[in-house]
Amino acid sequence: MRVMRVTAFGGPEVLVAGEAPEPVAGPGQVVVEVGFVPVVFVETQLRQGRSPGPPLPTPPYVPGGGVAGTVVAVGEGVDPERIGARVVTRVLGGGCAQRALAPADALVPVPDGLGLDAAAALLNDGATALGLFAAARVRPGEWVLVEAAAGGVGSLLVQAARAAGARVVGAARGGRKLEVVRGLGADAAVDYSDPDWAEQVRAVTGGAGADVVFDGVGGEIGRAAFGVTARGGRFSVHGAAGGPPTEAAPGEAERRGVEFLGLEQLQGFDEETSRRWAGRALAEAAAGRLRPVVGQVFPLERAADAHAAMDDRDTVGRTLLSVSH
Repeated sequence: MRVMRVTAFGGPEVLVAGEAPEPVAGPGQVVVEVGFVPVVFVETQLRQGRSPGPPLPTPPYVPGGGVAGTVVAVGEGVDPERIGARVVTRVLGGGCAQRALAPADALVPVPDGLGLDAAAALLNDGATALGLFAAARVRPGEWVLVEAAAGGVGSLLVQAARAAGARVVGAARGGRKLEVVRGLGADAAVDYSDPDWAEQVRAVTGGAGADVVFDGVGGEIGRAAFGVTARGGRFSVHGAAGGPPTEAAPGEAERRGVEFLGLEQLQGFDEETSRRWAGRALAEAAAGRLRPVVGQVFPLERAADAHAAMDDRDTVGRTLLSVSH
């Protein structure tokens, strides 16, 4: 079967097409015919040989931690009636392939009426966004600042905040992404390539700052966002795409009464919790209450192009690889 492998650490060109033996389901496992593979930012970092947390794989390896597809075979101890089920799932051994091996207990059913592309976009992003949102306890009428608001997680946080009755400032870079943010219903959209973007946020919020900040960028942008967090607010960190993870100076959060939810909160999203949140995200999308933004879809063989686009920050929403059969 066809696979894409990272042959060595480096740029997108290290992703090379190849062949691999067909996976065989062992006890408690299933084989999934892959429809779509979500490409997440951390995979581009791992490909480069650096990691924000997960252990570095050893090249050559097949990237892709999760897939959306159809169960085509089951191993010992797995109900044969699962064959034919549409699912999203984490995988064993990499998902950038025509078929992938997955633990049977990791499968999340895809509701009728929801496309596999949308489901793939929600596998990681939906679970993360809904988990973060619950932890931040957003209340109606509050101002919520979402960084990388046109991205996979950010676009879902914007929608969740609006649905909860909050007022939303979406921060992104460039006109194309700001247009996406406005289309999601944000009350204001600011470009954080503008030097005074944080002051724009303060002005929009009447001078008080944002009651809740979702920081998926880190670096200088994360530090600036922490500076415009309102007294008594919550600052939630979930990524560091733009530099080191944001950290509060000793005593600063306490002095301002800001609850700081650091990157370590993601460690609380264990497999069972993530699976539950993913299932809820899929249900919300099937009911029309949540819309994943699928910004670009590349064929499996163009995985290098997908990585290059993400390296260049030239993507909106979730990037997917499509596996044709």
